[in-house]
Amino acid sequence: MRARRGTTAAAITTGLVLAVAGCSGGDGGGDEGKNSGDASQSEDSGDTGAGAEETNEVLAQVKGGKGGNFTLTINSAKRDDSGFTTIKGKLKNEGPSVVVLPGWASEESELKNNGLSMAGATMVDKKGKKRYFILRDTNGHCLCTRFTGGLDQGETSEWFAQFPAPPASTASVDFQVADMPSATVKLSGE
Repeated sequence: MRARRGTTAAAITTGLVLAVAGCSGGDGGGDEGKNSGDASQSEDSGDTGAGAEETNEVLAQVKGGKGGNFTLTINSAKRDDSGFTTIKGKLKNEGPSVVVLPGWASEESELKNNGLSMAGATMVDKKGKKRYFILRDTNGHCLCTRFTGGLDQGETSEWFAQFPAPPASTASVDFQVADMPSATVKLSGE
């Protein structure tokens, strides 16, 4: 009986050690690569590309907004195999004081209740002559960043917006939100 208990305990211990080793992933990455700006992103966005790796590459940059105080930077524009295009970047307050983030809500009635968000963003395929509106979940929440307040002078907030993917033949699109100038970005694959 004691031998059986000892064998059982050894088997359970070995199984737990193997399970822990298997869960560690072995990437050595720890917390590296995680977005530090997750607090400003929609909690409804799920795993729609909002928390993917951060990149500092600048694909496009425009200035505008209230008093011309915002700099909108696009760091990635990726088309994935599931038929979506996710555009991500940063929004910086270049103004002299705290600025309430703009309510870039959509004119679409289903998206009007997204408040301070990127819900009013559009993506234009000039080649295909088609405008794409932001995607939304079944509750009418945009698949985009919903901001939580204002930005201090010099502060930056990360953002993302997800759209249906244009045809594979489309290499670049124009991104625009509210009163910001449009920015042309080249699409990349995942």
